[in-house]
Amino acid sequence: MATAHTSLPLPVLPAGWSADKDFKAIGTLSAATQRNIEPVGPHFLAHARRKRHHRTFSEDERMQAQENVKKVEDDDSAEISEPEDALMLQRDAKDWKGQDHYAVLGLSKYRFRATEDQIKRAHRKKVLRHHPDKKAAAGNTEDDSFFKCIQKATEVLLDPVRRRQFDSVDEHADVEPPTKKQAQKGGYFKLWGHVFAREGRFSKNQPVPRLGDEKSSKEEVEHFYNFWYNFDSWRSFEYQDEDVPDDNENRDQKRHVERKNNNARKKKKTEDTARLRSMVDECLAGDDRIKKFRTEEKARKNKNKLEKEAAEKKAREEAEKAKLEADKLAKEKEEAEKVGKAEGKKAKEAAKNAAKKNKRVLKSSVKDANYLQEGGNPSPAQIDGVLNDVDLIMGKIDNEELAALAAKLNGKKTPAEVKAVWTEEVSRLVGGGKLKEGETKTMT
Repeated sequence: MATAHTSLPLPVLPAGWSADKDFKAIGTLSAATQRNIEPVGPHFLAHARRKRHHRTFSEDERMQAQENVKKVEDDDSAEISEPEDALMLQRDAKDWKGQDHYAVLGLSKYRFRATEDQIKRAHRKKVLRHHPDKKAAAGNTEDDSFFKCIQKATEVLLDPVRRRQFDSVDEHADVEPPTKKQAQKGGYFKLWGHVFAREGRFSKNQPVPRLGDEKSSKEEVEHFYNFWYNFDSWRSFEYQDEDVPDDNENRDQKRHVERKNNNARKKKKTEDTARLRSMVDECLAGDDRIKKFRTEEKARKNKNKLEKEAAEKKAREEAEKAKLEADKLAKEKEEAEKVGKAEGKKAKEAAKNAAKKNKRVLKSSVKDANYLQEGGNPSPAQIDGVLNDVDLIMGKIDNEELAALAAKLNGKKTPAEVKAVWTEEVSRLVGGGKLKEGETKTMT
């Protein structure tokens, strides 16, 4: 690649700059000090080591490499240390799909929880131990089969997609559900909780609710079982696919294998879903909390039923009591109305009789007073006029006024006295607007 060179001019000095004219010293340099300098650093240490042990450069590098390997193995032995199975060491690298990748790297106790850093360090440890060159240097046969198994395991586990596919079918990470006999011995929630914790690694929805214990609330228990009955799993079975031929000549065979693999995946997915549902059913059937919740719910319903029946009975009794009270009041009212009607009828009859009596008194008053004629017998016209005026006045007044007028006429005998009372009544009626002026002929 060609390199471009660019020349940049120095900045222009300001117009008023005058060299050292304005320079002022603000301090002085200290005096020089004599000190002894000794060689240090990794290169000096390497030089000293070679001189001490009388080694050449190549010999020293080889010895340091061996020490580094031992140091790496010692550092990882505490965390990544598993005995190697003799049968596993004799595995055929071509059968890499059938191997336990975690066991090959010594990560059996971690499995799907192993971090990327742990996988890399385990790979480094295994390579240092089983590298073909190291075996050859030790005088062993140059069998690199297990070394290839190590490389394949690392390749799979460091690829997120392929590792997830392997974890989907990793039976060694599964936990078998406890039997009824095991669950009855105790630790029901601990045993089943461990099972669901392992199954929860396949959930698309995180975090996964826990099984809880005998103190869990009804809402927590219902949420747990609803979650597992609607479990959304990412688990797939591509890892167990039959290898698809890579040649382009036999395309029909390739399509046939692909269809076969797809059908096998669907079948395994269906079987896994059925297995999971059966497992949840089994856990639910033995969960004493469900029985307790059902008993409490039944007791609550019975209590509500009894309270409802008691409330209905009380309502019926109150309704019957209210009805009896209403019937009693209605009967009393009816009897009171009958009595009132009878009394009213009597009062009306009495008032009617009193009115008749008072009218007779009024008519008798003018008759006894010689129809208001002073001396001599009254003429028929006088009699008719007086009686017509009496009837006119009685028609204008009510029973009370009729009684009052009769009371005023009581004891009056002479025509003048009687006429004075009638004249006063006519004036009152004219003043009240019940009679017109001059409407009476004889009592003005």
